[in-house]
Amino acid sequence: MLRGLVEDLGKRGLAFVTDLGGMSVLAGQTFYHALTPPYNLRLLVAQMDHIAVRSVTIISVAGLFVGLVLALQTAYGLARFGAKGTVGLIVGLSMVRELGPVVTAILVGGRVGSGFTAELGSMKVTEQIDAMRALGVNHIKRLVVPRVVLTMLSLPILTMIASTLGVFGGMVISQYEFNVDYHQYYSSMTGYIRVADMVSGLGKTVIFGLLIAVIGCYNGLSTRGGTEGLGRATTGTVVTASLSVFVSDFFLTKFFWWLEGW
Repeated sequence: MLRGLVEDLGKRGLAFVTDLGGMSVLAGQTFYHALTPPYNLRLLVAQMDHIAVRSVTIISVAGLFVGLVLALQTAYGLARFGAKGTVGLIVGLSMVRELGPVVTAILVGGRVGSGFTAELGSMKVTEQIDAMRALGVNHIKRLVVPRVVLTMLSLPILTMIASTLGVFGGMVISQYEFNVDYHQYYSSMTGYIRVADMVSGLGKTVIFGLLIAVIGCYNGLSTRGGTEGLGRATTGTVVTASLSVFVSDFFLTKFFWWLEGW
């Protein structure tokens, strides 16, 4: 029994290291081909609709309700100490630095990352990628680069939408549930939120976008075992992308606080 457990842990550890190495290589190849001409803007535009435009609705709804819940919970707690007037500051900072970026990344990882795996995995299973190689087409430049670049560019924009609607939702619920004046809410927020806070939140999303896209594309290109393997790869992308967002968020938060001199 103990031997079987050790063997299982060894296999999982080896698989993790192998996947981590493969993703690192894919990320390096992606950056190389992204910076090497020719540049095909048509492929970027084609991905824009799938990655950014179709994500706006779900991101907007999620951001709005996260702000509503955050303000509701925060104001109830602050009201006990007579400090409910500072709810705008807490909601604003939370949405800008943490909740906006993380919630957006999790939703995009589940929707877009799994989509990348399904698309590329289907092409891998049906040998379309092998056919591209046989014809001399660089599959990294054609399939991976547009997805990675657009995800990295789209996530900051989607995060701004989510954070803005979250702050707005918090303002509305604070006014109607706790009689916190709009001006008081706004002034408590703008008086303390700095440009560095916004840079921190948006800077994280670029890295989140890179992780989500690379994980999704790598799992798609590594798909084996037909449709059953494709299902496992898609599920694995959602889990791995979500975990990578949470883990990287900790280190990125530490990094940005260090940059700000804390």
